[in-house]
Amino acid sequence: MMEIRTVITGIFLAAGCFFFLVAALGVLRFPDVYSRMHPAGKTDTLGQALSFMGLMIYEGFNLISVKMLFIILFMFIANPVATHALGKAAFVAGVKPWQKGDERR
Repeated sequence: MMEIRTVITGIFLAAGCFFFLVAALGVLRFPDVYSRMHPAGKTDTLGQALSFMGLMIYEGFNLISVKMLFIILFMFIANPVATHALGKAAFVAGVKPWQKGDERR
């Protein structure tokens, strides 16, 4: 019979993969760099966190799960900072935001 920990791990991993898929679709569908940063920054971070949490649940509480927790905390800091730096670099480079009526870039 399947262990409950395995089921919970599967749920977390499936949710993480779902958010990765949503992030990829958002990056493909949105028209400019500024709107593409939103799914890339937010849903990718959430997908990574859910995937690592699923692996932590599967592994149990030990040194490896503590290391994964530190990775999650680092990702929650590094991903938004990188997204902000990307947006600022685009702004400084003179990339104009998409407006209604503009053709897709």
